[in-house]
Amino acid sequence: MAGTAAVAAVPSLATLSADPPAERSEPRAVAPLWKRSGPRPLYVGTYTSADGGGTGICLASYDSATGRITGSGTITGVPDPSYLTVHPDGRTLYAVDERQAGGVTAVRLADRRVLGTRSTGGAGPCHLSVHPNGRWLLSAEYGSGSVVVHPIDASGALGERTDRVTHSSPPPGPGQQGPHAHQIVTGPDGGHVLAVDLGTDTVYTYRLDQGAGRLTEVARARTRPGAGPRHLTFHPDGRYAYLANEVDDTVTVCAYDPWTGRVRIGEPQPTGSGGGTNYPAQILVTPDGAYAFLANRGHNSLARYAIEADGARLRLLGTVPVGGDFPRQIAFSPDGRLLFAANQRSGTVSVFHVEPGSGGLRPAGEPFASPVAVCALPL
Repeated sequence: MAGTAAVAAVPSLATLSADPPAERSEPRAVAPLWKRSGPRPLYVGTYTSADGGGTGICLASYDSATGRITGSGTITGVPDPSYLTVHPDGRTLYAVDERQAGGVTAVRLADRRVLGTRSTGGAGPCHLSVHPNGRWLLSAEYGSGSVVVHPIDASGALGERTDRVTHSSPPPGPGQQGPHAHQIVTGPDGGHVLAVDLGTDTVYTYRLDQGAGRLTEVARARTRPGAGPRHLTFHPDGRYAYLANEVDDTVTVCAYDPWTGRVRIGEPQPTGSGGGTNYPAQILVTPDGAYAFLANRGHNSLARYAIEADGARLRLLGTVPVGGDFPRQIAFSPDGRLLFAANQRSGTVSVFHVEPGSGGLRPAGEPFASPVAVCALPL
């Protein structure tokens, strides 16, 4: 386990607006899936158009004690479902259709029926999330550099999009030909939506009109040129976030102001790759806010960080081999005790026990084989 020295805390945001953060509307109360007895469901996304790819969304289950995964079939009729998410009430699964003519698809989990697909209006949607109020699906189009909003009805099905915003400025960063929106997520205050764009080296903040489903830009934060930001995740206290930069192989601590939605990006920090070819993919924070994990594609490892100074500082503790090739996405089980890594090139899902207290990672048996595994969603 290679270590490194702690870095300085990111400065706090000094200016607050006069208006408080918007109140968050809560979804319908449903018993959390991870508290229900029996095997727990796991869904695996793939590229159906890739050589050796899957035929849809892989159905599986996992044992929460051992981490062992058992396959059980496929949901077909969903093309290139490269990223998956679930509605807050646990009843509906959503997938991107990462194709030139992009779309988003809803699947009812009770009977695994595809409820329909809606066009995103652009190319290559690669990430999606549901607003905490459960009424809006947000998606990011890599190919078009756009972010999109679709309404969700009471059945979980999607309506026609209500907004689509293309990142036309600032100009693309070094080596980029245009904007590449890679993630869209609601801030912890519930009133702001943040979009991470690899092509423009920018994190955009929007206000979402929760009645009309329209986005209004309120702030921008730029990384250093050529960083290629890909994925951002928040500390549980909501004041800090951590940004994985794909192109320059770094991570950064960001201060977040929930009153204004402003992000302040700190100095770049190492990923544990040792300077070799590496493309950081996704970063996660443990539920207690004590540790962060970063998926390293190329180095094929999971970097482990201690989170210090109440969230303002990351300290690299070392790396653990992921047990696969090109970990594109990572996810915790809902109880935070297991970490799943979807390894694209090896076509596997690795599982690790997350040691309580230390944040150590311990492999949970042999990886599960799944063609071109690019997203693992444990429920």
